[in-house]
Amino acid sequence: MTTTLTPAALPHRHVLTLPTEPAAVRVARETAERALAEWGIDRHHPAVGPALLILGELVTNSVRHAAAVSPQTTVVYAAGPDCLVLAVHDRHPHRPSLLAPAPGRGTDGLATVTELTHGLGGTAVVRGDSDGRGKSIWITLPL
Repeated sequence: MTTTLTPAALPHRHVLTLPTEPAAVRVARETAERALAEWGIDRHHPAVGPALLILGELVTNSVRHAAAVSPQTTVVYAAGPDCLVLAVHDRHPHRPSLLAPAPGRGTDGLATVTELTHGLGGTAVVRGDSDGRGKSIWITLPL
């Protein structure tokens, strides 16, 4: 698997823009399930359950932390023969760390995202918008 692969280079791609509100979490997950099925990725594949959990955590974070300044959240789904890419974008300027929390500080949704992603041999990256007013969190998982 290569980490320089862009979703546009993958044979399967879907983009969904939703209002940044609680219902977005369910819609994003259901859309992922449908897209993966259409792309022939078995729902029992070991990466699918964790990918859906990761997606839910990322969209939940946008709803909780970005809704006041980002009325929309965009989700990118992409897949190829050996990888699955998920990205969640909002227009909140804060770029969270994807590093594990310090000892004694507990865990949060992003710690779960990082742990699941790395446990599957994937990568997690935060990319800021060029204007500094938004960001995307990109997850790449091997299939």
